[in-house]
Amino acid sequence: MDTARWAVLTEGLCKRYGQKCALDGFDLAVGRGTVQGLLGPNGAGKTTAVRILSTLARPSGGRATVAGFDVTEQPRQVRRRIGLTGQYPALAEPLSGRQNLVMFGRLFHLDKARAARRADELLSAFGLTEAADTVSKEYSGGMRRRLDLAASMILAPQVLFLDEPTTGLDPRGRNEVWEAVRSLVAGGTTVLLTTQYLDEADQLADRVAVIDRGRKIADDTPAELKRAIGGNRIEVVVRETADLPAAVEAVARVMDRAAGGGGGTGERPAEPRADREDRRVTAPVRDRVTALTEVARALQERGVAVEDIGLRRPTLDEVFLRLTGHRTDDEPKADKRVEVAA
Repeated sequence: MDTARWAVLTEGLCKRYGQKCALDGFDLAVGRGTVQGLLGPNGAGKTTAVRILSTLARPSGGRATVAGFDVTEQPRQVRRRIGLTGQYPALAEPLSGRQNLVMFGRLFHLDKARAARRADELLSAFGLTEAADTVSKEYSGGMRRRLDLAASMILAPQVLFLDEPTTGLDPRGRNEVWEAVRSLVAGGTTVLLTTQYLDEADQLADRVAVIDRGRKIADDTPAELKRAIGGNRIEVVVRETADLPAAVEAVARVMDRAAGGGGGTGERPAEPRADREDRRVTAPVRDRVTALTEVARALQERGVAVEDIGLRRPTLDEVFLRLTGHRTDDEPKADKRVEVAA
């Protein structure tokens, strides 16, 4: 197991709870100073993986190292080098932001003066100085999350585990947490981020591992994962459902003409896909501007009334749907029981 270049490395990691398998041969390699997204629905095994990597649970099989130390054989060395932020803030609500951070500093065996200095440094770094003396129960969701992140950074960990850090936050709170995570990574911290939110992984992660039913089924940059299911796509929404076949024909003919001159490959492009419920036709394109112009002309020639037409790139949601056959908000019942047991 080569641990020199990896902040987190797992090989064949397994975890069973009775007959239930939460992790089933899970492999992962996280480069130092990067953000690794771990994407999957509830019950996929994300939290189980984080619990093992943070030494809160022992694996049933396989190996894992964090910051170069084995999580089973060297748990104390691992704990000295990690931070962990769970799905819900772990704060003392009657205490102010500063008092919370000083308390955590003392729990990490800092003396009073050093704990106070570190609290002030973190309050400044996370944009909480003005609210430092306000009790934390009066903080907004985003502020509470930032304070929780600050508490996990008391000893400036080499590796920070974030388990669905923006669950329940409004868009403003999520953006605040995202900015805080970017600042941590800029300072050299490696982040393993579990999330159900596709846009969160797209915004933050250098690489995204897709996990489903305890197994890793893909691992690449967000851009490469999206490119793997096709590049740019044209999308047409017709006004009347009855016009959908004509729209499919118009798009298909434009795609055929593009393939005929597409570098001499002679390959037929993928067929347009039609969604009758949404009255939508989509198809992959290479020359974005030419395809859009020609499809619009073809639809006009056929008298098809269009409600919307445009170009877009594939999303991580489409990647996940293509890889797993279900969306991230689908929750297999069997896997849900496994994750609760974790």
